[in-house]
Amino acid sequence: MKLIIIADLIAYRLQHDRFVHREAEAQLPTRHGPFRMVAYRSNADDSTHLALVTGTWDAQTAVLVRVHSECLTGDVLGSLRCDCGDQLQAALTRIASEGQGVVVYVRQEGRGIGLLNKIKAYALQDAGKDTIEANELLGFPPDAREYSVAAQIIADLGIRRIRLLTNNPLKESALPAYGLEIVERIPLEVPPRPENIRYLQTKRDKLGHLLTME
Repeated sequence: MKLIIIADLIAYRLQHDRFVHREAEAQLPTRHGPFRMVAYRSNADDSTHLALVTGTWDAQTAVLVRVHSECLTGDVLGSLRCDCGDQLQAALTRIASEGQGVVVYVRQEGRGIGLLNKIKAYALQDAGKDTIEANELLGFPPDAREYSVAAQIIADLGIRRIRLLTNNPLKESALPAYGLEIVERIPLEVPPRPENIRYLQTKRDKLGHLLTME
Protein backbone atom coordinates (compact mmCIF):
# COMPACT_ATOMS: atom_id res chain seq x y z
CA MET A 1 0.00 0.00 0.00
CA LYS A 2 1.31 3.38 -0.95
CA LEU A 3 1.80 5.83 1.85
CA ILE A 4 -0.15 9.07 1.51
CA ILE A 5 1.83 11.92 2.98
CA ILE A 6 0.07 14.81 4.71
CA ALA A 7 1.02 17.31 2.00
CA ASP A 8 -0.58 15.10 -0.67
CA LEU A 9 -3.75 14.78 1.37
CA ILE A 10 -3.96 18.53 1.90
CA ALA A 11 -3.42 19.14 -1.82
CA TYR A 12 -6.15 16.64 -2.69
CA ARG A 13 -8.65 18.21 -0.30
CA LEU A 14 -7.89 21.72 -1.55
CA GLN A 15 -8.70 20.55 -5.07
CA HIS A 16 -11.79 18.48 -4.30
CA ASP A 17 -13.43 19.70 -1.05
CA ARG A 18 -15.60 22.79 -1.06
CA PHE A 19 -14.63 25.07 1.83
CA VAL A 20 -15.38 28.53 0.41
CA HIS A 21 -18.96 29.75 0.71
CA ARG A 22 -20.85 32.77 -0.61
CA GLU A 23 -22.00 34.90 2.35
CA ALA A 24 -23.23 38.27 1.03
CA GLU A 25 -23.44 40.48 -2.02
CA ALA A 26 -24.27 44.09 -2.84
CA GLN A 27 -23.95 46.59 -5.65
CA LEU A 28 -20.70 48.58 -5.77
CA PRO A 29 -20.55 51.73 -7.90
CA THR A 30 -16.90 52.48 -8.79
CA ARG A 31 -14.98 55.01 -10.84
CA HIS A 32 -14.79 52.29 -13.50
CA GLY A 33 -18.52 51.64 -13.54
CA PRO A 34 -20.97 49.48 -11.58
CA PHE A 35 -19.90 46.11 -10.18
CA ARG A 36 -21.59 43.48 -8.07
CA MET A 37 -19.50 42.75 -4.98
CA VAL A 38 -19.76 39.16 -3.73
CA ALA A 39 -18.23 38.20 -0.37
CA TYR A 40 -17.00 34.70 0.41
CA ARG A 41 -15.84 33.09 3.64
CA SER A 42 -13.27 30.33 3.82
CA ASN A 43 -13.96 27.64 6.41
CA ALA A 44 -10.25 26.83 6.42
CA ASP A 45 -9.23 30.00 8.26
CA ASP A 46 -12.39 32.14 8.49
CA SER A 47 -10.91 34.66 6.04
CA THR A 48 -13.10 36.82 3.79
CA HIS A 49 -12.50 37.18 0.05
CA LEU A 50 -14.25 39.21 -2.63
CA ALA A 51 -15.33 38.97 -6.22
CA LEU A 52 -16.13 42.11 -8.23
CA VAL A 53 -18.46 41.01 -11.00
CA THR A 54 -19.91 42.68 -14.06
CA GLY A 55 -21.93 41.19 -16.90
CA THR A 56 -23.43 37.75 -17.40
CA TRP A 57 -22.28 34.50 -19.04
CA ASP A 58 -23.03 30.84 -19.48
CA ALA A 59 -20.88 27.76 -18.93
CA GLN A 60 -19.35 27.97 -22.39
CA THR A 61 -18.30 31.63 -22.15
CA ALA A 62 -14.61 32.38 -21.80
CA VAL A 63 -14.79 35.04 -19.08
CA LEU A 64 -12.17 37.70 -18.43
CA VAL A 65 -10.78 37.06 -14.92
CA ARG A 66 -8.18 38.73 -12.75
CA VAL A 67 -7.04 36.89 -9.60
CA HIS A 68 -5.62 39.69 -7.47
CA SER A 69 -3.82 39.07 -4.19
CA GLU A 70 -4.46 41.68 -1.51
CA CYS A 71 -1.85 44.43 -1.24
CA LEU A 72 -2.84 47.00 1.36
CA THR A 73 0.18 49.19 0.69
CA GLY A 74 -0.32 49.26 -3.08
CA ASP A 75 -4.10 48.94 -3.43
CA VAL A 76 -5.09 51.31 -0.62
CA LEU A 77 -2.09 53.42 0.40
CA GLY A 78 -0.76 54.10 -3.10
CA SER A 79 2.67 52.58 -2.56
CA LEU A 80 5.07 52.82 -5.48
CA ARG A 81 7.23 49.92 -4.25
CA CYS A 82 5.17 47.45 -6.30
CA ASP A 83 2.83 47.41 -9.29
CA CYS A 84 -0.14 45.91 -7.42
CA GLY A 85 -2.34 49.00 -7.16
CA ASP A 86 -1.74 49.93 -10.79
CA GLN A 87 -2.55 46.36 -11.86
CA LEU A 88 -5.80 46.33 -9.88
CA GLN A 89 -6.99 49.56 -11.46
CA ALA A 90 -5.92 48.39 -14.93
CA ALA A 91 -7.83 45.13 -14.48
CA LEU A 92 -11.00 46.92 -13.35
CA THR A 93 -10.71 49.31 -16.30
CA ARG A 94 -10.28 46.45 -18.79
CA ILE A 95 -13.14 44.39 -17.38
CA ALA A 96 -15.49 47.37 -17.22
CA SER A 97 -14.67 48.31 -20.82
CA GLU A 98 -15.55 44.79 -21.99
CA GLY A 99 -18.75 44.80 -19.92
CA GLN A 100 -18.10 41.30 -18.62
CA GLY A 101 -15.65 39.78 -16.18
CA VAL A 102 -14.50 39.27 -12.60
CA VAL A 103 -11.78 40.48 -10.27
CA VAL A 104 -11.25 37.87 -7.56
CA TYR A 105 -9.69 39.67 -4.59
CA VAL A 106 -7.90 37.09 -2.46
CA ARG A 107 -6.58 37.85 1.04
CA GLN A 108 -3.00 36.74 0.45
CA GLU A 109 -1.10 39.84 1.51
CA GLY A 110 2.60 39.96 0.68
CA ARG A 111 2.54 36.94 -1.68
CA GLY A 112 1.01 34.95 1.16
CA ILE A 113 3.25 35.92 4.10
CA GLY A 114 0.90 38.47 5.69
CA LEU A 115 1.10 42.21 6.26
CA LEU A 116 3.45 42.21 9.27
CA ASN A 117 5.96 39.93 7.56
CA LYS A 118 5.68 41.97 4.37
CA ILE A 119 6.76 45.08 6.27
CA LYS A 120 9.67 43.11 7.75
CA ALA A 121 10.57 42.09 4.20
CA TYR A 122 10.41 45.75 3.13
CA ALA A 123 12.92 46.59 5.85
CA LEU A 124 15.29 43.94 4.49
CA GLN A 125 14.82 45.37 1.00
CA ASP A 126 15.67 48.82 2.35
CA ALA A 127 18.92 47.23 3.54
CA GLY A 128 19.72 45.96 0.05
CA LYS A 129 18.01 42.58 -0.33
CA ASP A 130 15.65 41.92 -3.22
CA THR A 131 12.05 40.79 -2.68
CA ILE A 132 12.92 37.08 -2.99
CA GLU A 133 15.97 37.23 -0.72
CA ALA A 134 13.93 39.10 1.89
CA ASN A 135 11.22 36.43 1.97
CA GLU A 136 13.78 33.66 2.27
CA LEU A 137 15.66 35.40 5.09
CA LEU A 138 12.37 35.51 6.99
CA GLY A 139 11.92 31.77 6.46
CA PHE A 140 9.30 31.93 3.71
CA PRO A 141 9.29 30.68 0.13
CA PRO A 142 9.57 33.28 -2.65
CA ASP A 143 5.82 32.96 -3.26
CA ALA A 144 3.63 31.41 -0.56
CA ARG A 145 0.30 31.83 -2.33
CA GLU A 146 -2.08 29.06 -3.34
CA TYR A 147 -5.10 29.28 -5.59
CA SER A 148 -7.77 26.95 -4.21
CA VAL A 149 -9.84 29.81 -2.75
CA ALA A 150 -9.76 31.75 -6.01
CA ALA A 151 -10.65 28.63 -7.99
CA GLN A 152 -13.66 27.87 -5.81
CA ILE A 153 -14.91 31.45 -6.11
CA ILE A 154 -14.55 31.34 -9.89
CA ALA A 155 -16.43 28.04 -10.06
CA ASP A 156 -19.20 29.35 -7.77
CA LEU A 157 -19.73 32.23 -10.21
CA GLY A 158 -20.47 29.70 -12.96
CA ILE A 159 -17.18 30.16 -14.78
CA ARG A 160 -15.37 27.19 -16.27
CA ARG A 161 -13.43 28.84 -19.10
CA ILE A 162 -11.12 31.78 -18.38
CA ARG A 163 -9.32 34.52 -20.20
CA LEU A 164 -6.77 35.17 -17.48
CA LEU A 165 -5.36 38.64 -16.86
CA THR A 166 -1.88 37.93 -15.50
CA ASN A 167 1.86 38.12 -16.05
CA ASN A 168 2.44 35.26 -13.61
CA PRO A 169 2.89 31.80 -15.18
CA LEU A 170 2.24 30.18 -11.78
CA LYS A 171 -1.38 31.35 -11.83
CA GLU A 172 -1.77 30.11 -15.39
CA SER A 173 -0.48 26.66 -14.44
CA ALA A 174 -2.21 26.41 -11.03
CA LEU A 175 -5.85 27.11 -11.86
CA PRO A 176 -6.38 24.18 -14.29
CA ALA A 177 -5.66 21.79 -11.38
CA TYR A 178 -9.07 22.84 -10.02
CA GLY A 179 -11.00 22.03 -13.19
CA LEU A 180 -10.78 25.45 -14.84
CA GLU A 181 -9.77 25.89 -18.47
CA ILE A 182 -7.40 28.74 -19.33
CA VAL A 183 -8.42 29.71 -22.84
CA GLU A 184 -6.07 32.69 -23.08
CA ARG A 185 -3.49 34.56 -21.02
CA ILE A 186 -3.81 38.32 -21.37
CA PRO A 187 -0.81 40.37 -20.18
CA LEU A 188 -1.43 42.98 -17.49
CA GLU A 189 1.69 45.10 -17.62
CA VAL A 190 1.78 48.61 -16.23
CA PRO A 191 4.64 51.06 -16.82
CA PRO A 192 7.51 50.56 -14.37
CA ARG A 193 8.43 53.35 -11.98
CA PRO A 194 11.88 54.24 -10.60
CA GLU A 195 10.67 53.07 -7.18
CA ASN A 196 9.64 49.57 -8.34
CA ILE A 197 11.85 48.73 -11.30
CA ARG A 198 14.19 46.50 -9.26
CA TYR A 199 11.18 44.70 -7.78
CA LEU A 200 9.76 44.06 -11.25
CA GLN A 201 13.13 42.91 -12.59
CA THR A 202 13.38 40.44 -9.70
CA LYS A 203 9.90 39.06 -10.40
CA ARG A 204 10.87 38.65 -14.05
CA ASP A 205 14.30 37.12 -13.44
CA LYS A 206 13.64 34.97 -10.35
CA LEU A 207 9.92 34.17 -10.49
CA GLY A 208 9.55 33.97 -14.26
CA HIS A 209 6.93 36.71 -14.57
CA LEU A 210 6.33 37.58 -18.20
CA LEU A 211 7.35 41.23 -18.21
CA THR A 212 8.83 43.33 -21.00
CA MET A 213 9.65 46.23 -18.61
CA GLU A 214 8.50 48.76 -21.19
